[in-house]
Amino acid sequence: MYRTGTDGNAVLRGTLDGTELGQLTTVLEGVPSADFHDGGALAFGPDGYLYVGTGDAGVREAAQDPATLQGKILRMTAEGAPAPGNPDPGSPVWTSGHRNVQGFGWDADGTMYASEFGENAYDELNVIEAGANYGWPEVEGPGGAEDSGFTDPVAWWPTVEASPSGLAVTSDAVYLAALRGERLWRVPIAGSSAGGRHALGAPQALLAGELGRLRNVVAVGASDADGLWLLTNNTDGRGEPRDGDDRLVRVEIE
Repeated sequence: MYRTGTDGNAVLRGTLDGTELGQLTTVLEGVPSADFHDGGALAFGPDGYLYVGTGDAGVREAAQDPATLQGKILRMTAEGAPAPGNPDPGSPVWTSGHRNVQGFGWDADGTMYASEFGENAYDELNVIEAGANYGWPEVEGPGGAEDSGFTDPVAWWPTVEASPSGLAVTSDAVYLAALRGERLWRVPIAGSSAGGRHALGAPQALLAGELGRLRNVVAVGASDADGLWLLTNNTDGRGEPRDGDDRLVRVEIE
């Protein structure tokens, strides 16, 4: 779990015994915290290592500083050590140049996708590759790759249409739960490109305005036909609560 305290953010581990959670131990600490852009996405990848998304904590330039843990995706062992194969063997930093990573997931071939809040221009869906720099704060959205060495997103939206939070990957598509955009974005996986990476189709807006703010999405099974779990987030002070909010909703994709 990702905990925000008075001394910053930390990743904690506890052992489950049935439904009882044992004593928590700290496996990573010292990640700067803030009221906004605080990160917190956690997931074990198909390689067995733990990935952690951190925000820039309001210090924009820190996302470009390899010596900080802000504005990064980290990759480490379950005990908190830098994972074997990291770009810098002594650092947990996997990628840099992020403003605030909100969610990530992997397809069947191991391609990693991450959703990210922009500032005033574009929110992003990125394909994550070891050692890549995604441009923040120098670049927001596309346009940074040609002359800077930054990696462009594979899909992007005006911030009013997205503010993407949780992310889920099926064999058919990548799904992003949108907070401010109050919709579910579906980005079809169209097949393999010449470089071996999956090609993506044009983003499709689903459930626009029907459930309000969406915080997270989880795939029920491997394909679209298996359906999705959605978590609404209308009671956070920014949305308009409806009867029964907040809710966990299962939907099927036609």
